[in-house]
Formats: sequence, C-alpha cells, structure tokens
Amino acid sequence: MSQTVARALDIVGFVAERPRSLGETAALLGVHKSTALRLLRTLETAGFARRRPDGSYAAGFRVIALAQQVLDQLDVREIAHPHLAALAESCGHTVHLAALEDDEIVYLDKVDGSGPTRLRSRIGRPAVLHTAAVSKAILAHLEPPLRERLLARADFAPLTPTTITRPEALRAELAAVADRGWAEDDAEGEPFVNCLALPLWDATGRVRAAMSVTALAAVAPLPALRERLADLRAVGERVSRELGWAGPPAADATNPAAHTHTHTPTPTPTHTGTGITTEGSTP
Repeated sequence: MSQTVARALDIVGFVAERPRSLGETAALLGVHKSTALRLLRTLETAGFARRRPDGSYAAGFRVIALAQQVLDQLDVREIAHPHLAALAESCGHTVHLAALEDDEIVYLDKVDGSGPTRLRSRIGRPAVLHTAAVSKAILAHLEPPLRERLLARADFAPLTPTTITRPEALRAELAAVADRGWAEDDAEGEPFVNCLALPLWDATGRVRAAMSVTALAAVAPLPALRERLADLRAVGERVSRELGWAGPPAADATNPAAHTHTHTPTPTPTHTGTGITTEGSTP
C-alpha cells in the first residue's frame, strides 16, 4: 500500500473517532502540519473529512453513506449459517436465525438438530411476536416507537397455558430480556417446546437479528438449555463481529450489548398469561 493511501486511511479512522485538530493529525502521522493539511484538504474535497467551525476535522458525510452501503450488502444469513450449523451439530438442537423485515420478524434460516424430531418452523415464515424467543430478543432492543408499533399488531392469542396474553406482561418480559441479555420461550408458542435466543449486533451497535436454540422440553428443559448459554453467546459474538460489531464499550454499563456477555442464567419469572393448548409457532 502506498504511503499516501495508508496515511489517508489512518486519518479517516482517526477523525471518525472524534473531531481532531490539525496538530493531532500531524502527530498521528509523524509529519509536518503542512503535509497533514494537504491530506486533510484532499479528503475534505472527496467528502471523507469535513472541517468544523472551530478548525478541527471530523469524518465526512461520504463515510456515512459508504458505511450504510456496506451494511446494506451484508447478508446476515450467509454470514451466520456456518456458525449456526456448527452450533446445531455440537448441541444437537435446532437452531434458528430471525430478523426484522419491514414490520415482521421473519425466520431467515433454520438448522435442524441431530434428533429425529423436526419442528414446524419454516424459513420465510413470521415468528409470533408475543411468544417466540427470537422475537423477544429483537423487540427488547428496538427503539420504543418501533417496538410499540410492532406490539400494536400482536394479537396476544393464548396458544398454550404459558403464553403471555397481556401487553403489559410482555413489556415487563422484554425489559428483563434487555437486562439479562437473552430471551426465553417457556413452551409459550407450542406445548412442550422450549427456546433460548440471543440478539446479534451490527457495526452500528444495533440489533440486526437474533439466533436461538430450540428443543423439546422432554429432551432439554429450560434449565438444560440455559447450560448452553456460554456456547450460544460465543457463537453470537462471532456472528456479531462478522457483522461489524466492535463489542461493548468497557466503561458503558448502559449499553445493552454489554449485557449479552455479563449475566449468568437466572430462572425466568412465571408467566401470568392464560389460554388453551393449540398448535402454535416454533420459537
């Protein structure tokens, strides 16, 4: 790589962190201010840097446009699939991938476990908002206006005796999910089917999708699934980093991403929903 190109790339990354003065930029490169200024002006002309009123330099708006183009090109399913397949093989349970598409949370991928039982979930099928663990993992980290818009579409149908049937109960559950870092489906969508799900983060620090491990309760009750949380978290972190996630800021305890890796399993609060047992949707 030519020295000029390398220096320009260093500058873009440097000013993207926070606004920098000409002196700071020159010090970073180890060059005279005149050289740093020439590079900054070239980047400014191309839209990769911009000069602020106080004379410092920040990232240009073209950087934002390019970053969005890169994010738009990311195929979450393509990136996640090898990791999901490896997880399904290691744990023996079915693994799902889901993402928010328009105003629905849709299954993007499914890898069946090694057992003879096959779950009814299908790629391309919407996940039930008020029961599926993948839905909860995504909903818990959405901006409140978007989350409320989606919840307004949920019918809260009682699919099993443990289904959450009241909006306020689901909101409380989502708050717990955001705090502990993972979501659970305690046979809420289908009788005798349990699920754990984790959010997947992208370069913007937002939840891009969710992945889950699903099993029959007779094979793996919730306590047994919770024992797989470390494996699920490790896979989730690998996928998130391939999506551009830089990890939780060490000093930012309020960042929801930080909770994904810091909490230990705790029992899920007992749901108060009422209903009848019918066929539902797999978590």
